[in-house]
Amino acid sequence: MIRSLLVAALAALVLVPFSAAAAEPKADKPTVELGGDIKDEALQKSAPASGVIASQKEWDALAKAWGIKDAPKVDFAKELLIVGTWKGSSFNVNANVKDGDLSVSGFGTKDLRDGFRWKVKSIKRDGIKSVQGKPLPMA
Repeated sequence: MIRSLLVAALAALVLVPFSAAAAEPKADKPTVELGGDIKDEALQKSAPASGVIASQKEWDALAKAWGIKDAPKVDFAKELLIVGTWKGSSFNVNANVKDGDLSVSGFGTKDLRDGFRWKVKSIKRDGIKSVQGKPLPMA
């Protein structure tokens, strides 16, 4: 009897985490996730002030300015690109959506270095109506 209870308890411990993990929605992996270093700090001004790229034209211009080789094509009807820059050695860029309004934030190390680091990441466009309170441009 005790043995049966022990087996049942062990089975519950093993199976419950798997079923709970399966029930959680998975975050979509970005189709674009790039980053690099640029020595010329003047080129940091090429980043969009809003931190968001909503068209192929804007993306092509940034890729050219920053020397991003073989920049992937993006379906801007379905996705947006978020862009972040940082003068420290390492950082993260995040998209925050509240009530359909997108804002982009970044945080990283405080060890300032020459030039700047950059990251570009795709996010789903669904449900986003504005960027920092301004209407989202059409793709």
